[in-house]
Amino acid sequence: SEDVLSKDAGECAICLEELQQGDTIARLPCLCIYHKGQVFLRMHIKLQKVAFIGCIDEWFEVNRSCPEHPSD
Repeated sequence: SEDVLSKDAGECAICLEELQQGDTIARLPCLCIYHKGQVFLRMHIKLQKVAFIGCIDEWFEVNRSCPEHPSD
């Protein structure tokens, strides 16, 4: 489910950026949380472009399980 983080919660296991109060997050059934629809800039050096991603959105394009609990 989509939610807004009420307090800082450490590091996102996908992008390794801090999960900060006010960030939009996705809370999975296993209760793990990740950035959802966040706007992060990732420089693709070879392609010389900037990509905007939402961590869990990008993860679910190629995976169907929690990054930290793949067997759940």
